Amino acid sequence: MTNGDPEHGGADGVPEAIEAWQPRVGPEAEGFLEHSVPNDARETVQDSALDILGKGIPPTDEGGHETGLVVGYVQSGKTMSFEMVTALARDNGFQMVIVVTGTSNPLFNQSTGRLRRDLRLDDQNRDRRWSHFPNPNNDDATLGPIRDVMDEWRDAAIPEEDKRTILITVLKNHTRLNNLARLLQQLDLNHVPVLLIDDEADQASLNTQAAQGQESTTYRRLMALRQTLPHHTYLQYTATPQAPLLINIIDSLSPNFVHVLEAGDEYVGGREFFGGNRRNIRVIPLHQVPTTTNPLTEPPETLLEALRIFMVGVAAGLREAGNRGNRSMLVHPSHLTVQHEEFVNWVRDIFDRWKQTLALPDGDTDKQELLEEFRLAHAELTATVGQSLPPFDVLAPHFRRAFTNTRILEVNSREQNTPQVDWRSTYGWIVVGGQAMDRGFTVEGLTVTYMPRGVGVGNADTVQQRARFFGYKRRYLGYCRVYLEQSTLDAFQSYVTHEEDIREQLQAFHESGRPLGEWKRAFLLDTNLRPCRSNVLGFDYMQGRFGNEWVAPRVVQASNQVLESNRRVVGNFLQRDLAWAEDVGHAERTQTQRHLVCDDVPLQDVVSDLLVQMRITGPTDSQRNTGMLLQLQRALEANPDEICRIYRMSGGDVRQRGVDENGEVTNLYQGAYPVTPLAARGTIYPGDRLVRDDDNVTIQIHTLQLTQNDAVVADQVMVLTVWMPERLAEGWVVQDPQA
Repeated sequence: MTNGDPEHGGADGVPEAIEAWQPRVGPEAEGFLEHSVPNDARETVQDSALDILGKGIPPTDEGGHETGLVVGYVQSGKTMSFEMVTALARDNGFQMVIVVTGTSNPLFNQSTGRLRRDLRLDDQNRDRRWSHFPNPNNDDATLGPIRDVMDEWRDAAIPEEDKRTILITVLKNHTRLNNLARLLQQLDLNHVPVLLIDDEADQASLNTQAAQGQESTTYRRLMALRQTLPHHTYLQYTATPQAPLLINIIDSLSPNFVHVLEAGDEYVGGREFFGGNRRNIRVIPLHQVPTTTNPLTEPPETLLEALRIFMVGVAAGLREAGNRGNRSMLVHPSHLTVQHEEFVNWVRDIFDRWKQTLALPDGDTDKQELLEEFRLAHAELTATVGQSLPPFDVLAPHFRRAFTNTRILEVNSREQNTPQVDWRSTYGWIVVGGQAMDRGFTVEGLTVTYMPRGVGVGNADTVQQRARFFGYKRRYLGYCRVYLEQSTLDAFQSYVTHEEDIREQLQAFHESGRPLGEWKRAFLLDTNLRPCRSNVLGFDYMQGRFGNEWVAPRVVQASNQVLESNRRVVGNFLQRDLAWAEDVGHAERTQTQRHLVCDDVPLQDVVSDLLVQMRITGPTDSQRNTGMLLQLQRALEANPDEICRIYRMSGGDVRQRGVDENGEVTNLYQGAYPVTPLAARGTIYPGDRLVRDDDNVTIQIHTLQLTQNDAVVADQVMVLTVWMPERLAEGWVVQDPQA
């Protein structure tokens, strides 16, 4: 790793290929693997962490900065990954690890508590290898102990294994970050290797005033913190990388390398929930979704159904697990706390009524009716759980116990402080809340999710972060149900395609070792979703979807080098053994209106050997062309045997077209003939736009002579237009090229 540019390691601000160093696995990492990582995941977790740390600045370097992006799935083990990287950092001589985590105290406490547990900081039977400072203040009481630890590293008489590593956990809050930066400014950190981890890096860390050319407070504090660290690797962990990928590549938070985390076999994510038959998904009808125009006066039937499904699962879990672990239900009605209170009251009232009914004598009619409703819920669960679900008559006696072992909790900021959840205190939980549970909040043993809310403004990363129902739950997947409003269901389903596309692209860059700045910001995304909030983006992006339309460049005049390159590309393709034939049409067509056509050409060959090779010069044309190629690549992934039709317009003869002062063609397509009278328009020639195969990709090859003010400005200009049928329509996002 060179030390030219402090942010990305290259001279003159030019990103360099990532030159990995090789960390070693020492006693801290070995202990973490043994005590905190399941046996079947240890090799994967170790290899992944070695790769991540190895792409950062080596601890033996004199200094420098490096920024990396680590992408996982929602609820897929990102915390375990950065804990392993933290353990490796200690084994490899990093004197300080800073973890920026949580935008609220409960999330901060959740993350800090897990770090202390998994790194065994409170284990009385092991040496003191860490000195932990949570949310440190800028005062002498904190500064002195940190200096003492750093002095240990400077003392050659102290063995390496006896030197403590400073572990700082800090809330992602501008005041806390400012305190930390001012504290570190008083230390001599030259030649001190530091690992800086940003958990949920796409939240709060980014500059939310980038679009206005200013800096937001938390972003500014994070920049100040990084400036205090002459030698550090900054790792951004997230499951929704859209914003970090689309910010200006010269921004200090723009990553230079990427690592894509793979989930273990027990992980259940978007593909399992929203692909195939979606057997765990249920739709909440619109009339049961609370809105300002559809206020609900009583609990909707789907909520009652979800509660019955959940309580059957709780009864089964208590009987089988013996009150160990947790079963949870998440009710996520809105971002409005008033609706949280309404749903909490509904659930409590329902529970009170059901408990009273279950306490009635066995022959009571109300009790029998309630048990029949639970019997239907049991039958519903049997369809996915199978024979491992105890028979209903065996479970029924456990219902009263299930209710007494289930707590109802509202989790939001309505009471100023979001409550901390003590998962050990009881087996069953019904948690009602909103944005407090969107991101980072772990719901232990979550089986049933009830989410009667729409997609809001439609930011893809925000929608995905609501998927708390993802996670390592394959062993009890049959008990899981997700109730969604239709538009939210559609958004999740679309997101799966987007997520897999972006992960595949990032994985290719990960494996290539190329700097991430070279990645063309282009990926599939449904047009009903936006990639992220626009206020963090200094560069705009184009979003589109081609279906039943032509994709053609507007700028056709280019440099001689580009024109010659395109002639060569088309010429090489036309030398193939293609079965050209005259297209069928009216006998009175002119020569210009007569074309050569070739059917059943493999689309794979056309994309790789023709479309990808063509050089497009206009910025807007380039973005549209990239979006089209994304759609075609998606089509080929679904069906590698896709075919297309190719036309040589006018049989390859030159057509004359005018261009304006910007090189844009004024009228590329030949129109219908005759034009008049109206009743006869197009009876001899329908026009170029109708020369196509409606159901398959169609390529038109135009050979043009360009004129401007009656003067020829370019000859033998090759232009391709592409018809995209509706069946191959797919949304996409392409960002403007960044200089």
